[in-house]
Amino acid sequence: MKIYLMTDMEGAAGVLNHDDWCMRTSQFYEMGREFLTLEANAAIEGFFAGGATAVSVADGHGQGAINPKLLDPRAELMRGWPQGFPFGLDSSFAGIGWVGQHAKAGTEYSHITHTQWFNYIDLSINGVSIGEFGQMALCAAELGIPVIFGAGEQAFTEEVKALTPWAETASGKRGVTPGKGDELTTDQYRARNLGAVHLSPERARTLIRQAAERGAHRLARGESFGQIPLKAPFERVGRFRPGVEGEPRTVSREAHPTSVIAALAMPFSPQAE
Repeated sequence: MKIYLMTDMEGAAGVLNHDDWCMRTSQFYEMGREFLTLEANAAIEGFFAGGATAVSVADGHGQGAINPKLLDPRAELMRGWPQGFPFGLDSSFAGIGWVGQHAKAGTEYSHITHTQWFNYIDLSINGVSIGEFGQMALCAAELGIPVIFGAGEQAFTEEVKALTPWAETASGKRGVTPGKGDELTTDQYRARNLGAVHLSPERARTLIRQAAERGAHRLARGESFGQIPLKAPFERVGRFRPGVEGEPRTVSREAHPTSVIAALAMPFSPQAE
């Protein structure tokens, strides 16, 4: 039973903000990588305890965040995908999970909130608003792979439950900023949603291990997980913020007749909104 684990950095407990923690030049970048890698290890431990026979860890943070030296040696590390979506996910995997994930752009009471980057207002497929989790969850649905587990900030776990209510979740922090911030520029939105209440990283890892084990155990015993319903054709709509004051917001619309994976992989063609 092979599990795919997607990782990101901003949703890990103890990662306090973006600019000081999440870039290679950040003063706490190496500590943030450690926090995330140990969260990944907690999920890996839970997966194997629940019956997994193999785990592949995808480093999904833009600048990279998994520390190979600290990663559980039972797992393999995946990084670098020339083809883009679905980032190495294929039908050989029995289930998919997440650690360190943040909520999608525009989410209230979330932490370091964005989709891809801080320039998004919203991304949707066939009218359903999604973020980075939703993109990969839809890819998994097309491949027939169930979402079994998701860990990150509390608003992200609520996003998981809204799209895939059958999945196990664990949260290590909760954001405290109200409002969506749709009116803001990219730089203004990047400076927003930085307040949060954190569990200790150790406590967060305990919750992650337990939730991952529950998900893997349910999968191993043959429990039927739900699937996100997909209906072609697939229209992807991206709405973007201005980079500076006065620039128009833009919208991009692309569609694919048969594949949501192909729709997500299509280049954007921005137009004035």
